[in-house]
Amino acid sequence: MRNTAPKDAAEIEALETREWLESLDYVIKSGGPVRVSKLLRELSDHARRNGVKLPFTANTPYVNTIPADEQPPFPGSREIERRIKSLVRWNALAMVVKANKAEDGIGGHISTYASAATLYEVGFNHFFKGKGDDNDGDIIYFQGHAAPGIYARAFLEGRLSAKKLENFRRELKEGGGLSSYPHPWLMPDFWEFPTVSMGLGPICAIYQARFMHYLEDRGLKKHSNSKVWAFLGDGETDEPESLGAITLASREKLDNLIFVINCNLQRLDGPVRGNGQIIQELEAIFRGAGWNVLKVIWGGEWDGLLAKDTDGLLVKRMGEVVDGEYQKYAVESGAYVREHFWGEDPRLLEMVAHLSDEQLKKLTLGGHDPAKVYAAYKAAVEHTGQPTVILARTIKGYGIGEAGEGKNVTHQQKKMNEDELRAFRTRFGIPIADEEVSKAPFYRPSDNSPEVAYLTERRKQLGGFVPSRTVQVEPLKTDSLPELFKEFHGGSEGRKASTTMVFVRMLAKLLRDKEIGELVVPIVPDEARTFGMEALFRQVGIYSRVGQLYEPVDMDTLLYYKEAKEGQILEEGINEAGSISSFIAAGSAYATHGVNTIPFFIYYSMFGMQRVGDLVWAAADTRTRGFLLGGTAGRTTLAGEGLQHQDGHSHLLSLAVPNLISYDPTFAYEIAVIIEDGIRRMYTDGESVFYYLTVMNETYEMPPMPEGARDGILKGLYKLRTSSKKKAKGRAQLVGAGAILNEVLTAQQMLEKDYDVAADVWSAPSFQELYRDGHACERWNRLHPGDTPKVPYVTQCFEKTEGVIVVASDYVKAMADSIDRWMPRRITSLGTDGFGRSEGRASLREFFEVDARFIVVATLGDLARDGVIDVGVVKKAIADLKIDPEKSNPAVS
Repeated sequence: MRNTAPKDAAEIEALETREWLESLDYVIKSGGPVRVSKLLRELSDHARRNGVKLPFTANTPYVNTIPADEQPPFPGSREIERRIKSLVRWNALAMVVKANKAEDGIGGHISTYASAATLYEVGFNHFFKGKGDDNDGDIIYFQGHAAPGIYARAFLEGRLSAKKLENFRRELKEGGGLSSYPHPWLMPDFWEFPTVSMGLGPICAIYQARFMHYLEDRGLKKHSNSKVWAFLGDGETDEPESLGAITLASREKLDNLIFVINCNLQRLDGPVRGNGQIIQELEAIFRGAGWNVLKVIWGGEWDGLLAKDTDGLLVKRMGEVVDGEYQKYAVESGAYVREHFWGEDPRLLEMVAHLSDEQLKKLTLGGHDPAKVYAAYKAAVEHTGQPTVILARTIKGYGIGEAGEGKNVTHQQKKMNEDELRAFRTRFGIPIADEEVSKAPFYRPSDNSPEVAYLTERRKQLGGFVPSRTVQVEPLKTDSLPELFKEFHGGSEGRKASTTMVFVRMLAKLLRDKEIGELVVPIVPDEARTFGMEALFRQVGIYSRVGQLYEPVDMDTLLYYKEAKEGQILEEGINEAGSISSFIAAGSAYATHGVNTIPFFIYYSMFGMQRVGDLVWAAADTRTRGFLLGGTAGRTTLAGEGLQHQDGHSHLLSLAVPNLISYDPTFAYEIAVIIEDGIRRMYTDGESVFYYLTVMNETYEMPPMPEGARDGILKGLYKLRTSSKKKAKGRAQLVGAGAILNEVLTAQQMLEKDYDVAADVWSAPSFQELYRDGHACERWNRLHPGDTPKVPYVTQCFEKTEGVIVVASDYVKAMADSIDRWMPRRITSLGTDGFGRSEGRASLREFFEVDARFIVVATLGDLARDGVIDVGVVKKAIADLKIDPEKSNPAVS
């Protein structure tokens, strides 16, 4: 009898493997995928318990997540949608090419939209909901470099004229033009969100999706099925902001959020991961973070090949090729692909023997296949319990051929010669004659053409056109505010308080206000107790989608950590970038959601403008409204914290943001006047501005508001205290801001008592407002030479005064110097140029030379320079006040 037993270990292993696979096939047929998943988990656990160390992987094979047999039928007309997409492609390309013919170097991008056209068109035709009568619409963060394609579609829709397209990137031309990228500030009826600063779109989308739930859970907005879509590039995911908040999305179960990552494998200079696979890398990151991941890698032509791949050889080959090689395949011939991809194994070559080289070259990728993209989008919008990311494989510059398809130079491609334009025209079937091609004319079929009729009907069915920005909120009623803020006009009557404490008291009162209280959104990055805000935990609660599933350790205290589904505070953790993303969502809700929410974001001032300046700029572009509060502000008020925490320049940074209004108030009544007027301007008058206020933790008595000071506070300067000394050897005007104003008041007393100098004291809550007013007056005068000149407000304040002028603040001297040109006389600026130190307030002010003693010496020095007093008086004062003339210069020490 013949011996049929296996002859060696390899045959035994092969037999065991076959038996296991046959058993698994049986479970698949009898129990289905759910049973298989459970069985594999149990086997894995059993193996681990028996000491087997299983390799970890968060990756699935390099194939489409949705197999062909689970793909839903495509609901639209593939042919009409293809023609629409081709027209959009042509007009987007023509827009950039024409702009650069008209003005060399004007820029623009062809390749991003060329790769993402199918991703967008499937969305426009089947998924993106507009803000119609019956729905709130989807919120879409378009990839910035794809803007030409979005404009080109709006042209087909009849929303943008050919003249507008003609003036792409030439906004100042007659008839108007189009901004380079999505900019709501420049196109407030079209774009909703600025996204081209890499990484800001993704993080803002995450916090926007969470804020949508916040509004719904608090009853400020009806529940809806609206989605937040964020389109980004695979290269963009290298920005920390792109992936830095993805665990928030899964932790909060934001199933209203969909990321679509256009994986064309290229960034600006070359491959994203030439020696790896960016799709697999991103899959592991997102799956590990708890997202639902859908890969769309291969087009429909690959389905038959994969069906024949019974031994997994093709899937194995797909998974071992690095992106640099895949990029090479995109630009090489079919023969090259046959040799280098399929030629690795004779069995692979046999698999495609029936295909010509040309057919091999035309095997499409998943991101260019509408059916594959539709299947992924449908799965994403129907998925519950998790956010979804779609990783769609495309070719950068798809369709532009020899001009740069798939090449490293593609991102910079702006121009195409006549042959390249003709080839593009022919490839996509654009009805433009040969003699016209070189002019790159725009093409739009008639309104009753099948293409225009189809896309118009699809948008009608989906609720309206996108993108579109519409403001439909009623002005807030603020009749109660004067009475609410009245308390702070009377001073603290002997009690000491910091401006931070004053602000928190105001915030608490605002939260209780019957007219606007429910619209106030306090935002804090894990510093509520630092700012004395813990009382608000109990008052309004911290927002949590699931409420509070635990008993907090401080439950037995009055101010325990209270989380609630209807909570009002957004406690963002140690995360300024996420906090300001919430600020942007809340501050633009008047346009996005039709809800006038009023955000107050309080944070360490040093960690605001400096750390998240790009997001502050995005907030400005978004036309965000609300209040930024820089807490524990100034270089010398935050005793002990030192170089990293002490802020002496955030107001210098805020000066550059055109619609940000900044104040450095000292007293309670100043804060009250500023916030009350800010709410009126933003939420009653509808101005597209937002505010930055710095508040401090130094306590002192708050004086009552001087009569007639309100207008001066808002303009940035008013006289606080006139000298009581009628006759004096010298006169001075002392200007103080923020933390140093009290030092100025002390210096006034010293000058009058010890040096026979009569000094008036001015409070300057905003050098920025004075600076802007001065330049506005100069501009008007320059353009109206025959009219009565306008006089800057700061000039009006000082033109009838006498004496030297000394200006001191807790910020860099540049703030005071910024108003010097409109002063009637030379000024001396004192400020905190230099790095901070770990010290007490008195020592810090001595170090930076901004305490009362240095203000006195600066005043006396100026008087001596003007010949009012003898220089010996100054020398004696330096000695009497124990000032070391040889001390290190704080600006460079």
